Amino acid sequence: MGGQSRNLHGLSLTAMARGIASGDFTSTELISKLLQRVTTIGSELNAFISVTADAAMAAAALADKARKSARRGRLFGLPIVHKDLFCTRGVRTTCGSRMLENFVSPYDATVVERLAAAGAIMLGKTNMDEFAMGSSNETSYFGPVHNPWDRALSPGGSSGGSAAAVAARIVPAATGTDTGGSIRQPAALTGTVGIKPTYGRVSRHGMVAFASSLDQAGVITRTAEDAALLLGVMAGFDPRDSTSVEHPVPDYVAGLDAPLTGLKIGIVRQHFDAGLDAECAARVREALAVLESQGAILTEVDLPNLDLSVPTYYVVAPAECSSNLSRFDGVRFGHRAADPRDLMDLYCRSRGEGFGAEVKRRIMTGTYVLSAGYFDAYYLQAQKVRQLISEDFRKAFAKVDVIAGPTAPTTAFALGAKTDDPITMYLNDIYTIGANLAGIPGMSIPCGFAGHLPVGLQLVGAHFTEQRLLACAHQYQQLTDWHERVPEACA
Repeated sequence: MGGQSRNLHGLSLTAMARGIASGDFTSTELISKLLQRVTTIGSELNAFISVTADAAMAAAALADKARKSARRGRLFGLPIVHKDLFCTRGVRTTCGSRMLENFVSPYDATVVERLAAAGAIMLGKTNMDEFAMGSSNETSYFGPVHNPWDRALSPGGSSGGSAAAVAARIVPAATGTDTGGSIRQPAALTGTVGIKPTYGRVSRHGMVAFASSLDQAGVITRTAEDAALLLGVMAGFDPRDSTSVEHPVPDYVAGLDAPLTGLKIGIVRQHFDAGLDAECAARVREALAVLESQGAILTEVDLPNLDLSVPTYYVVAPAECSSNLSRFDGVRFGHRAADPRDLMDLYCRSRGEGFGAEVKRRIMTGTYVLSAGYFDAYYLQAQKVRQLISEDFRKAFAKVDVIAGPTAPTTAFALGAKTDDPITMYLNDIYTIGANLAGIPGMSIPCGFAGHLPVGLQLVGAHFTEQRLLACAHQYQQLTDWHERVPEACA
């Protein structure tokens, strides 16, 4: 007990669950030690916007009193942190924006509610790109998050705070959201596991919207096993969410041992073009060789419209963001400008002061493509191309079980390196956006290093095949230890 308790932060979520269940340590001891890391390493990385230490310690004490109860949930006494766009009752939900700097939600998002009902204890809310718009976690009103592997570098975005917190061994698991790669890309850049489930698999109720037809909640963890545990709690139909799908939820953990023998893995030719860093490509091919050695069958597939995914996304997503963010007007809630001259001045200055540059850029783009005279030329065309991309995936999955390739074209890049060139920043999501446009599940797992920085392997499946992706990832992690590597300063 003594040796293990000194390094509780090094345990996976599943190992923590076993330790609490066996009495090796208490929830109070675990939460207390992790909160110490929140206030030290978490502060250094700027990974958190809000910390709920008092509430977490109180919840841990209650969990310890109820330890012998027969009604314990699957996450009994275990820590979790939430990306700061999930509404949390009585706690700030800022979306990384000045617009919502002081907004305290009166209710819990369904994701928060279900995890809490299973016994999870929230330690705080993580930093993020403003309204989830960004790929580097630099658009946050609260400042950039630093990558634990090299603090001069970005952890990716928009779920960069969640990814950094997990990579730095501050917490074993965090929620995130993925609109165009915002779980998978930061997972790749920080050496963590990130999964975006099928659109509609996890409720969006209480998750502040960016692009409603693309946003999906997921998790960032250290292992595929931990991701399976959390997703099993989060997934399922929610009548409060009109985009929620009523589809059976399997026992993801029970299905992790499915063998790789005979699994058909598609390799997309377009994924290995000139835009992919050579070392990243080598690590991904080495990972594919590991899967092949266990009986998986590699075959090439074609996604001919994949190169259109980025321009398609950057028409559809800003259009939906323009509509969703119109509610933040300085009247009902959110930032309100001081001493307005009239109603128009209130609207203009409240939005001008409350939103950052990237959010304004996307609102303007979205408003333009939805305007009279341009709707057919841009938005309608983008939706048609979106259907072509979806059809490409459908044809590919008629031949293979999983599509595998790189998650991001490079390893983590320097903070500030791409902020002056939005187009270059947008291209960082080139391999991830397609899954969002098609509404299919995708995940990223660590598969090696290029220099001292982690590289991610992306696995993508057909609708509602999360169990297959998790099993494939789990089997890979039984054969490798990339997911166990820890940034030296965070060990």
